[in-house]
Amino acid sequence: MSKLEFIFKQLPPSITVRKGIWERDLPALWLRERTQDPSQLDSRTQQRLFDSHSLDAEIRLLSVDRVSADQAWLEFNDGHRALFDFSLFASELDGTSVFPEAAGWDSSLDRTLVTFGWRKIEEDVQFMRSLEAYLKYGFIILQDVPTEPETILEVGRKFGYIKETNFGRYFEVYSKPDANDLAYTTVHLGPHTDNPYRDPVPGIQLLHCLINETSGGLSTLVDSVSVVDQLAAEDPEGFVLLKNTPVRFRFIDKGTELVTHRTMIQTDSNGRTLGVHYSPRLDNLPLLDIDQMKAFHHARKRLGELFTDPAYEIRFPLRAGELMLFDNSRVLHGRTSFDRSEGRRHLQGCYIDLDGPRERYASTLMKQKALKDAA
Repeated sequence: MSKLEFIFKQLPPSITVRKGIWERDLPALWLRERTQDPSQLDSRTQQRLFDSHSLDAEIRLLSVDRVSADQAWLEFNDGHRALFDFSLFASELDGTSVFPEAAGWDSSLDRTLVTFGWRKIEEDVQFMRSLEAYLKYGFIILQDVPTEPETILEVGRKFGYIKETNFGRYFEVYSKPDANDLAYTTVHLGPHTDNPYRDPVPGIQLLHCLINETSGGLSTLVDSVSVVDQLAAEDPEGFVLLKNTPVRFRFIDKGTELVTHRTMIQTDSNGRTLGVHYSPRLDNLPLLDIDQMKAFHHARKRLGELFTDPAYEIRFPLRAGELMLFDNSRVLHGRTSFDRSEGRRHLQGCYIDLDGPRERYASTLMKQKALKDAA
């Protein structure tokens, strides 16, 4: 893979970045905002000490004095002169990231790749491996988690920050009378996103099994990245409809009503699938002209078929002491029905914010680098 090359020109003063056959000029305005001068940028926080929004849009470079392959002194017509280290711009310019890329998966996924011992991840090396697996596959399973109530909060704090909702800091998952959600019954639950009616939608869900004496109640997981890619290949127009058409999601409880509108499929700026908001129990078909409505429904129906296709779904019993942590939008979860006369089935659940594991990954990476540099 070719690396970035910076070309410094004195007449007229300019900087060009090149990678292979691709190249682009770096405008003076773009450069001036990114000055690394200590009087303009706090070294500890990397936050600006000036208002970049007030810069003159017509700012110009007056001179470029090359120091090395990646460094040069730049002078601007607003009087600012500073030494620039262009290697610090590499990740921004070539799109590289310290985080693992998402990898789609199906029912053939080797679950040992996403299974870790809770006590072992106290070590930074094992913790990093669990974070890498989560960032890559969208979920992990932890074993040997103590079954004392509220242990889930300890696990949640290890990976991020607990998000409290109307269900509390954590919630109990078992069959109960007068349930305000089908999760608290014994019925089959198809693959779904939790709380798609909430804004924002909970980023990551944890489910910890305290006791499971039933033969049913199997946990199911399916990767929306793989499923949506398949839908886009089969029905490009339907994919676009689901990606661009807001859907109404609604939840009602005693004294509570939560309603929001959002699209079923989410992608990033490059069109890559990030996840879905999918819950046939809570959504409403949008009011479109009849042809578009039929096309939307056809795509939605096919999406549901793919989510329940055994080729994409993994299914397993969540045993006492096991905990699954998953991206609530990317990895849909469900449950088979169970017979409570067989025995008890009791899980505890909670939510954490989506950026928690990424923050933990970056901070652990920096810690490992500091230890390596000090050695």
